[in-house]
Amino acid sequence: MDLITLSPFDLMLACALVLLLAGLSWRLHLGVGRRILIAAARSTVQLILVGLVLKVLFATRAPWLIGLLALVMLSVAGWEILARQHHRFRGPWGYGIGALSMFLSSFSVLVLALTVIIGVEPWYQPQYLIPLLGMLLGNTMTGIAIALDQLSRQAWEGRSRIEARLLLGARWDEAIGDIRREALRAGLIPIVNAMAAAGVVSLPGMMTGQILAGSPPMEAAKYQLLIMFLISGGTGLGSLAAVWIGSRRLFDQRQRLRLDRLS
Repeated sequence: MDLITLSPFDLMLACALVLLLAGLSWRLHLGVGRRILIAAARSTVQLILVGLVLKVLFATRAPWLIGLLALVMLSVAGWEILARQHHRFRGPWGYGIGALSMFLSSFSVLVLALTVIIGVEPWYQPQYLIPLLGMLLGNTMTGIAIALDQLSRQAWEGRSRIEARLLLGARWDEAIGDIRREALRAGLIPIVNAMAAAGVVSLPGMMTGQILAGSPPMEAAKYQLLIMFLISGGTGLGSLAAVWIGSRRLFDQRQRLRLDRLS
């Protein structure tokens, strides 16, 4: 089956739904109409630019260009994690914890998938690397952001309980152990819900795209399973790394709670 191409007019018809939503927001005084229009415009510009960049990458396959784009994606994802924190870590730690956790989790899972599972030669082919990296970073970013926000919030609100445990002789990891577990649990909830609902409530994006492109439904389902398993592993490893680094940063060498390291 041939892939059906979309004309600019087709996209304008779909965009009319966004304009309708913004108009309803204005009419009902919801206060999000402007944000909806800005988000739609931003996504349009970003996706068109990415499409142009990927067109060049697929033609040249230059490793340094692929690495540069991957670095840009990681950098932007790190800033998104920082922006979603209510109590941010001060200094370079605020950005570094999220970016480092995503690098350790997403890139390691991506390389494993490309070299061992899929077996791409060379493994940095942009046709495979960039889409997979984008899906991994997007979902890992959400899990890490939720886990870090939960960690800093609960540490801030439960500081008296943590300090009481320290006074009773508990180590720093024992004093904040329950908060770390709750933060990790919160970071894993989105991907667990997505896996539980996949195929019953919704058809995930990659499977839908492959079916629309003409792939056999069973092949699309297998690739979607692969992606979801990779995302769950990356999200879990990333959240674990972020929560461990973040919770350790909340204590100094003398095992004192240092909430002054949060903004």
